[in-house]
Amino acid sequence: MEQKLLTYTKKEKWLFLTAIVGQNVFYGIFSSAFDYFLRFTLLIPSIAVGTAMLLARAFDAFNDPVMGVFVDRTNTKWGKCRPYLFAVPIFLLLTTVMSFMSPFGTYTHSRRPALVAAWAFAAYVLFSVAYTVSDIPLWGITSLATEDHNDRNKLLANARVVAAAGMGLGFIVMPIAESLGLRLGSDQRGFLVTAVIFAVLGFAMMQPVPFGMKERINPKKERTGIFHAFKVMWGNKPFRRILVSGVLASPKMLIMLVALPLMTYYFNNDKEHPIRGVLLMGLVLAGLFGGQFIAQGLTPKLLTKISKKKLFIYSNLFAVPPSLLAFLLYKISPTNLIHPVNIGLLAVCFTFVGIGIGVPVVLMSIMIADCVDYQEYTTGERPDGVFFAGQSFVAKLQTAVASFIMGIGYNHVGFSDAAIEKVKDYIAAGGVARTNPEFQPYMMIMFFLITIPAAAGYLLTVLPMRKYELDTQEHDRIMEELNQRRHGAE
Repeated sequence: MEQKLLTYTKKEKWLFLTAIVGQNVFYGIFSSAFDYFLRFTLLIPSIAVGTAMLLARAFDAFNDPVMGVFVDRTNTKWGKCRPYLFAVPIFLLLTTVMSFMSPFGTYTHSRRPALVAAWAFAAYVLFSVAYTVSDIPLWGITSLATEDHNDRNKLLANARVVAAAGMGLGFIVMPIAESLGLRLGSDQRGFLVTAVIFAVLGFAMMQPVPFGMKERINPKKERTGIFHAFKVMWGNKPFRRILVSGVLASPKMLIMLVALPLMTYYFNNDKEHPIRGVLLMGLVLAGLFGGQFIAQGLTPKLLTKISKKKLFIYSNLFAVPPSLLAFLLYKISPTNLIHPVNIGLLAVCFTFVGIGIGVPVVLMSIMIADCVDYQEYTTGERPDGVFFAGQSFVAKLQTAVASFIMGIGYNHVGFSDAAIEKVKDYIAAGGVARTNPEFQPYMMIMFFLITIPAAAGYLLTVLPMRKYELDTQEHDRIMEELNQRRHGAE
């Protein structure tokens, strides 16, 4: 008789997905609005932002496996991952508010500009620690809530769809903050009020999950240290390929970092037609995020037709041509992309780019969970925390590298602190930045960063995955045998 596999309830599913949305509201704030806040509101020099964020995020990324070890060594009556989820949302809320406070004013007008930067980066490091403490247990619990890997894959795929929704909410922080800033007298106040509102929303969505979700797989507590954790991660060949692939994909993150400044300074600054500017900006962003939603929603169905490895490779390659075409459109018409034909073509390009972003994001979570199964199958260990720390590690390192690349690009054309302030004053006086020859290098570098390095990232990320060992058929075989072991079958 076939053994019935334990799995999560419908209520648990929705609690988890709601928490993922809340967590990604926080992530969206920092992956888009915070970088913008540092460069374009506090006016901290771009190269300083890029360098500091690279160091801070790299440190935080390498800190993730430490948290993974703590999770794997946890063994309480509440389980392995749940204990960390009870208290961490309040720390995410508090550190988010701290990050968007600026007691010392802006960099260019402060008597102590070094303190402006120091406060911002210190607050970000505190937020990152709180985020790590939430991220690894929250994603790791999916591996413990069900014995059915098909149910787990569905949950992870759905989680990636709603995570994109949470990040989408994070992307509207900047326009809301700037709008509030006009009413409150400064962009800084606008960002602070907006950050408080969104942080409270994220907190409310995350808080219920540890009270209502159960862990059904009870692996032994792992008595391991950080060096063993790195050894386990690197020794698992499929997981090693995923890590290397993720790091090589770092330039793809430029799309998320550059999109808002591009929309603000190129599209949304036409004083004669302000509504048109907003609509144009919305159309391009809707294409980018719409493509991701479509791709993430279709990924489970695509996996019934094509293997994980092939789908990962094909979806990344799919995004290369539209990225190159988007830059070509800019080169052909650098000051008139707001023409209906151009904006339509650009929206289509970014929709296809969004598809190329969405599918690999879902597949990475599924593949990492598969690697946990593979580790249990080969060694008897089940280091969920350490392996899902790898997911967080890759995401943070990607953003760090992308932010550094962006800082180099902006610094190369002088698009930093005083120059940004000059562009903002020009727009406030009624000027259209995209038509001013003085500002053309700034427009060009934004279009370049969001397309050419990103296209390189799509190509680089597929290289390690060409020989990925743990493809669909092999994982199915492993899971069948692993579940037999768990239930004591011969």
